[in-house]
Amino acid sequence: MTAHDLVLEGHGIRLTPAHPDDAAEAWALTDAAIWTGMTTPWPDSAQAYADRVAQQRETPGMFAFTVRDAETGGIRGSTTFYDYTPSQGRVEVGTTWYGRAFQGGRTNPATKMLLLGQAFDAWGLNRVALRCDARNARSARAIERLGATPEGRLRRHRIASDGSVGDTLYFSILREEWPAVCAGLEERLG
Repeated sequence: MTAHDLVLEGHGIRLTPAHPDDAAEAWALTDAAIWTGMTTPWPDSAQAYADRVAQQRETPGMFAFTVRDAETGGIRGSTTFYDYTPSQGRVEVGTTWYGRAFQGGRTNPATKMLLLGQAFDAWGLNRVALRCDARNARSARAIERLGATPEGRLRRHRIASDGSVGDTLYFSILREEWPAVCAGLEERLG
């Protein structure tokens, strides 16, 4: 799978296919600290960010999105579906980041509502997994707050871009859990 044409919109957020043309605006929202715990190094220039997006667009099983304000079109961050395996009824959501001004508000729950709705309602999948570096307590709390169930810790599972080796925390949402998770997200976004 290469570049996709999937656009998702709701709750004031629009997810558009990530494109290297987004790089200058998106990269300006990033910094090395936002990237802490990711397995890929922080793209230290707009060109490096554009190169990263180009690589995501060519990765099989990945749908990379630019997260935008639905009204203004302004960029808030990025997220992806990856390891999309329709024959097994599963996908992962991750490589997500938001500019600091958009952390802790409506952006993440709205984005996840759109992604989870696509996964369960449109694609009919059985499972959506999410994971994060165990050292990233903020991400772990955000994933649990979505309503995802903690599944466990994979020890020494990831090498961060700084070369440090860390554990990965895994979470999931199953199809039968989606109605309750959806209701919780609706309440947060209401």
